[in-house]
Order: sequence, then C-alpha cells, then structure tokens
Amino acid sequence: MSLHPEQRRILVVDDSPDTLEVLQRNLAAAGYRVFTSPGVAEAVGLLEQDQVDLVITDLKMPRVSGLDLVRHVRENLTATRVMMITGYPSIDGAVEAVKLGADEYLAKPFTNDELLSAVQCALENLRRRAYMDASGPNAFTEAWGIIGQSEVMRKVLRAIRKAAAAPATVLITGESGTGKELVARAIHYASPRAAAPFVPVNCGAIPEGLIESELFGHVKGAFTGATTSRAGLLHAADGGTIFLDEISEMSLSVQVKLLRVLEDKQVWMVGSNRSRKLDVRILAATNVDLPRLVKSGAFREDLFYRVNVITIALPPLRDRGDDILLLVQYFASKFSRELGAPPPRFSDDVLRILRTYCWSGNVRELEHVIQRLVVMADNEVIDVPDLPAVMRFSVPGSERLDRSLADVEADYICSVLAGMRGNKTRAAEILGIDRKTLREKLKHAKPRSSS
Repeated sequence: MSLHPEQRRILVVDDSPDTLEVLQRNLAAAGYRVFTSPGVAEAVGLLEQDQVDLVITDLKMPRVSGLDLVRHVRENLTATRVMMITGYPSIDGAVEAVKLGADEYLAKPFTNDELLSAVQCALENLRRRAYMDASGPNAFTEAWGIIGQSEVMRKVLRAIRKAAAAPATVLITGESGTGKELVARAIHYASPRAAAPFVPVNCGAIPEGLIESELFGHVKGAFTGATTSRAGLLHAADGGTIFLDEISEMSLSVQVKLLRVLEDKQVWMVGSNRSRKLDVRILAATNVDLPRLVKSGAFREDLFYRVNVITIALPPLRDRGDDILLLVQYFASKFSRELGAPPPRFSDDVLRILRTYCWSGNVRELEHVIQRLVVMADNEVIDVPDLPAVMRFSVPGSERLDRSLADVEADYICSVLAGMRGNKTRAAEILGIDRKTLREKLKHAKPRSSS
C-alpha cells in the first residue's frame, strides 16, 4: 500500500514568501505534489476543496496561528497529517503542537535532509494508519485462515495450492512461531483428503521411549505395560494426513521405520510380525537446518530426500512488512471479541514500534503481545507505555555480566534494526556485515529478555 512520493500531496503554509518558495522547490524536487498558502484562512479554504496528505505549517503567523490550523486539521481531517515548523522554537510551543496532534515539530533553520526525513516520518505514520483502517474483517477470512498480503506470503499461498493438488510429501521449514502447522492444515483441507482425518504430531513433545509406540502402535505384550494392543497415530490418519512437526527430533531408529512407511506404505506395529498397509499422506516440518543434521549423521539422508519432495519455506515475521499491521488488527479483534469489548486503537508510535520490532518469536510472539495489550489495556488507545518493557526505549543502566555473547549480539542487532525502522541494508552497513550475514544472525537470534 506504499505510495510513490509524487502521489503524496503536501500543503505548505507560511507567511514568508521566501520560505514558501524554498519548501515548495525542495519538496517538489523530492517528487511530492506541493501546494502553498500564505495564511491559515487560505489554507482552510484549500483543504475544503482538495484532499491533502500532509500539512506543513509555520507556528507564528498574522491573525490566526499555526496551532489553530493544527487543531482544525485534527478535528476535521482524519486522513491528513500535520508538521509544525517555526523560527521561534520553545518547549511550550513544541508541547502544545504535539498535544494538539502535530506529527513532527521542526525548528528553523533546518537542512533539506532534516525536512525530508520529517516529512517521510509523518507520511509513514499516515500510511500505517490508513493500512490499519482499511483492514476490515473480510481481510482476515481468506486463504485458510492465513493472514498476509505481502509478496513473500503470496508465494507461500501459491505453493500451498500446488502442494495440495499433488500427493507428494511436503517439508515445511521456518523459524519457531511462523505458522508451520497452519500451512500443513491448509494443504490438507485444500486437498482431496480434506474429508479425512488431519493428525498433528509434535515429535519433540513425545518422550523418545514412547514415540515409536505412539506413531506405529503396539500389540499386547510388546513391552512392559502393554496390556492391550493399541493402534498408532499413523493408523488414526489412514485415508488422511499426518503432520510430523519437528521431525528432526526423531531418533534414528524411528527414522528407519518412518522411511519404510514412505517407501511401501506399510506400518509395522511394535511387537508385531505382520505389517498393515495404510494410505497416509505425510507432511513434515522443522525449524532447524536438516541438511546440516544429515551431514553430522543425526538425520538419515535417505529419509531427508523422501520428506523433502516439495519444500515450503515460511518467512520470518520481520520479513513480512505490513503483514504485521494486519496481524495486529486481527489479533486485537479476536481477543476483544473474547472479552466482549470493542477493539482498542493503537497510537502511531505503537504501530511504528510493532511494525519495526525484531520479532524473534515471530507470529506466536506477536499474538501473545497483542493478547496482553488487549487484556491489560486501561484506555481506548494503546500507547507506548503499555508495551512490554523490552519493546520500549530506555536509558542503559549498569551492564549485566551474566549474559552470553550471543545474547548481547542478538540484542544489539535487533536494536540497530529497530532504529533503522526495519531497513536491513542500512542496519547491515552500520553493523559492518552484509545482508546475508544479517539474515543468518536474525534467524538464530533469541528473544530478548526484559529482566
């Protein structure tokens, strides 16, 4: 939804013809469409005729001041942002301007870079707000419950449709919290097996001594405590799909038996001397580098090639752009309905922080943060002090000496990225690394502690 500069309309209001000329020339050179006005009365008349994205107004002008124009815009034009400039900077003036709703406050003299940076910041606030306001309930109901309109997620949705139409095994990769099970469910329910069972299995949550029995079942007397025969999860998924989450957690002995299922569709229950033929589609997922495990001998190479027929790689949340804003809106609506309350509004500063934060826990972490904000909110508008401490700026205190080097590095990388508003190229330049190295470090960064 980002617009090219020339599509943004800016009104400059100042009683100085020289200032009007300079601002008009510099902003036009940057690609914006610029209107000028020598006073507040003329500006109000122009605003009644044309839609403007940003008003840049001087503070002190004859008859009616710029503060009155700020108030007028805030009370009458919800889709317009305001920036105050003045040659008489004062704390009281800045406070009053911000209190009335000015997005930026710029003191003369200022450089062209400072002007353009402030304009970009104000228009980015406008873009985020417009994106949120345009995201109604219907934006959350398509594509099997997967929320996202970014190009990287459109690519994932196309891969889901293709994978659903084929009977091949699928390996879903991605960091923890990116929604791998949601993608597996989408593949199943978009496939011809949709009416049959979908059986999710978290391989990492089942004790190593029990996973073989849980997956393949066992016959009576197969081991101590096996007083009756019991079918496994693969039997429960017969005709449908079994989703093996964190498949890398399987022991090598279980991997051998799973390989046999993939090769000949035969399942051997623990303790049985006969196999049973099953019609089960296997989807697998992992948040680790399986090829690296193959090289180290921790994962069978032949099994890797069996499960990796089709690969769907889920992007981390930090690479999904404005999908973050959609997810914020979705989770806020969801948790508000559960509480029987209207959804809260988020301040521009909060939207900026949520949009640029380094989400180590991805969508799962974002969901938990929004749930906390909705449940604990005291006001209709959620502002920066409501955010978790780790997401707010704070002056550094005494440095803790009980943290690992990896934790300190991850914190610093995320702070630089947030300071650059998610601009990976600029963050990589500051860190002195290339973008590929930055992506790898972000992939392995741990969630920052608030303690």
